[in-house]
Amino acid sequence: MDTLAPAQGKRNTKPTRAEAHGLGARIVGAFGRQFLAQLDDGSTVACVPRGRRADVVCGDRVILTPGHPPLAIAQVQPRRNALWREDPWRSKMFAANLDRVLLVTATYPGIQHGLIGRALVAADAADIPVTLLLNKCDLPQADAARAEMALYRDLGYEVVELSVHADPKAALQALAPVLDGRTSLLLGASGVGKSSLTNLLVPQAQAPTREISTALSAGKHTTTATRLYDLPGFAPGSALMDSPGFQSFGLHHLSVSQLQHGFVELRRRIGQCRFQNCTHRDEPGCVFTTDPHAITPARLALYRTLYAELTSAPAR
Repeated sequence: MDTLAPAQGKRNTKPTRAEAHGLGARIVGAFGRQFLAQLDDGSTVACVPRGRRADVVCGDRVILTPGHPPLAIAQVQPRRNALWREDPWRSKMFAANLDRVLLVTATYPGIQHGLIGRALVAADAADIPVTLLLNKCDLPQADAARAEMALYRDLGYEVVELSVHADPKAALQALAPVLDGRTSLLLGASGVGKSSLTNLLVPQAQAPTREISTALSAGKHTTTATRLYDLPGFAPGSALMDSPGFQSFGLHHLSVSQLQHGFVELRRRIGQCRFQNCTHRDEPGCVFTTDPHAITPARLALYRTLYAELTSAPAR
């Protein structure tokens, strides 16, 4: 996907030329084709990729060519994982080498179950654990939102309730066990309070915040770049990535088997349908058609929508 050295797969244990003569660093800022890297000594430097395409994201370990800034990224080290989204017209990698995804939603402007469901599938395919953060729990919509989020608790996901503006101290206390010693990515739709949460956790970040667009019932994209911050006051190794808000989340990079595995309900019922190769759409004897308790109608509809998207998409 890029002219840089391969970022995934088995490594040759012999150091490459870039490793032998370059500078080790971690990408801590992504601004289009320009990047900010933190060297192993803690200092930061601007850098750019070689070639026309940039397969570099926040969280990557890289080798930089010594010289005058911006330094050239000579090599991207193999990744432990990477979180993607892909539509028919565009693919985007959010970040790499993550320990956890913090999937943020809010009582207002409302819980977007479609986006949550898509993100959960993508994280499962990348083998990245997810914690759901329900923000703005001080608002009148909180009780209704809690009832909606019970679905995810029942599926085994951790749900943490926050009121970043109304009770920042309690929010910090609730997040400490989740963040300590981990590299976490804040992910969520626009307007759910990700920038406010970043400002709380990393005061020096001062991510800009704006009022929610009432006309669109969605937030403005106040974060336009992905940044990685060390977390002061947390355990060593704690880091937070803040990514731009999004309004869509395509999964065209996944296979049907990855999609099915990403739904907890489907994993729990493997082998219970009449046909072994059941696609859980309209086959006779499908447990998700015959048992009304196997999955909620909304989650089943989302699965079938995603299945149709994957199987009808043209080959890339």
